[in-house]
Amino acid sequence: MSDRPFHDDLFMPPPELKEAWERHKEIVKLGHPVLRQVAKPATRILVPETQRLIERMKVVMKEANGLGLAAPQVGVSTRILVYDVHDEMQVLINPVIQNRKGEQLDPPEGCLSIPGLQGQVKRALEIKVKALNQRGRPITLRVTELEARVIQHEIDHLDGILFIDRADPETLGWATGSDEAEEGDPATRE
Repeated sequence: MSDRPFHDDLFMPPPELKEAWERHKEIVKLGHPVLRQVAKPATRILVPETQRLIERMKVVMKEANGLGLAAPQVGVSTRILVYDVHDEMQVLINPVIQNRKGEQLDPPEGCLSIPGLQGQVKRALEIKVKALNQRGRPITLRVTELEARVIQHEIDHLDGILFIDRADPETLGWATGSDEAEEGDPATRE
């Protein structure tokens, strides 16, 4: 992680992105304190409240055309994330990265909590993750490339870390024109 202190106020959107920031009101945006908190472990997985949260996260992520979403992004400080990279929705509860291999810089990252901002983030190319699935059963995944990038991005959310903390500052920029990444581009959907 960068040794830069959090200066979230430096990343407020330009006026032409105001509508994008207001479009998905259920997604917590940069500046909300829950995004900077370390989320608490999920302990009661099979209770209706947790299952409703997971289902709501899936819907919100799909409506926002996202690749991933962590519970803090909907205002809930618990260690749950959902993602969909290969047209198959996945749920990871209390995920822990066990192993990292290699390195990747592309594609640039963006975030549903910071619409329109993107930048290059160095991530592991391959990871091994242990977690619980939506039914509370232990799972282990070995994933690569985009799937590995999305999981690492979402686990950062669970630790109160945003992609702007890890991005090369020289690559951070607002996508405001038609020649740059739009909301539907994978670079801006995590």
